[in-house]
Amino acid sequence: MYKSPITIEALQVLDTIDRRGSFAAAAEQLKKVPSALSYIVQKLEEQMAVTLFVRQGRRSVLTPAGRHLLEEGRKVLGTVSKLTEQTQTISHGWEPKINITFDSIFDMQLLLAPLAQFLQEHPNIEIDLNEEVMNGSWEALIEDRTDLLIAAPEPVPNQQGISVIALDNPKQVFVVPKGHELASFQSPVNKSEIDNYRTVIVHDSAKNAIPWSSNIIEQSRHFYVSAVEHKIQAIVAGIGVGYLPKSRIQSQLASGALVEVELNEAEKISGIYLAWKTVNKGKGLKRLKEIMQQHLDSASSTL
Repeated sequence: MYKSPITIEALQVLDTIDRRGSFAAAAEQLKKVPSALSYIVQKLEEQMAVTLFVRQGRRSVLTPAGRHLLEEGRKVLGTVSKLTEQTQTISHGWEPKINITFDSIFDMQLLLAPLAQFLQEHPNIEIDLNEEVMNGSWEALIEDRTDLLIAAPEPVPNQQGISVIALDNPKQVFVVPKGHELASFQSPVNKSEIDNYRTVIVHDSAKNAIPWSSNIIEQSRHFYVSAVEHKIQAIVAGIGVGYLPKSRIQSQLASGALVEVELNEAEKISGIYLAWKTVNKGKGLKRLKEIMQQHLDSASSTL
C-alpha cells in the first residue's frame, strides 16, 4: 500500500513556518523545539526529493514547489478542520448541514435575519437554501431533499410523518404594468374581461409529482417563468398581467411600475405552512424552527 510522505503534522508545520517567517517563531507557536520542526521538514524534503524552504536573511522562504505544496495542503487542513468540527457537532446531536426549501411565493429577504441569527449561534452547521414552486416544495420534503419547508402551499400531502405549522397567508393582488389599458377600466373589473390578455404564470417545479396551479386565468394566453421574482420582472416589463403577493411588490406599486386592479371575483386564498419530517429529531432543525417561527410571526404584518 502506498504511504504518502505528506502528513497532517507536516502540513501544519509548513503552514506555521510560512505564517511566522522562521523555524524558531513557528516552534514557539507550536510549542516544539526548532530542531523538531527542522527534522520534519528535512524528512519531507528527502522523501519527496524537493527543496521546500530557502533562507533569505533571517527568514525561511518557500520555494515554488514548497508554495504549491502549502497552498494545496491548506485545502487539506481546512477539510480536516471542518471534518473534526462536524464530527463533534454530530456527536452532540446537532446536524452538520440543514437543507431548507422555501416556496417562490415567499420573500427570501424575510429568511435572512433568522438564518443569520441561527448561524451566529451555530457557526459549524451548514445551510443549503433552495427555492421551489407549489408541489415542487412538497416533493423536495417527501423525497428527503430538504429538511425544512417554508411557505409550502395547500393542500398538505396525505402522507404520514409530515408535521406542519400554519403561517399567515400573503395577500395576493391582480396587477398590470404601468400604462396598461386594464388600469383604466372601471373597478371592479370582471374576470371575463381579462381573458384576452396574456398572463404570467410561475411553473410548478415538481419533477415527479403531479404539478399544481393557482390563480391561473384559463382562457388567456400564458407566459411561463420559474420563480415569482421573474414574474414580477416580466409584468413590470409589459409582457403580461397576473396575481402577485402584495408584500413583494410594495416598491413597484409605490413607484407606479405596477398598478393594482380590483376584480369582482376575489382570488382563492390558499394556506401556507412550515413543514418538516416528524422523524427528524435533530437539535439544529428544532432550534431553526423556533427561530423561524419567532421571526415569521413578527413579520406577519408585512405579508
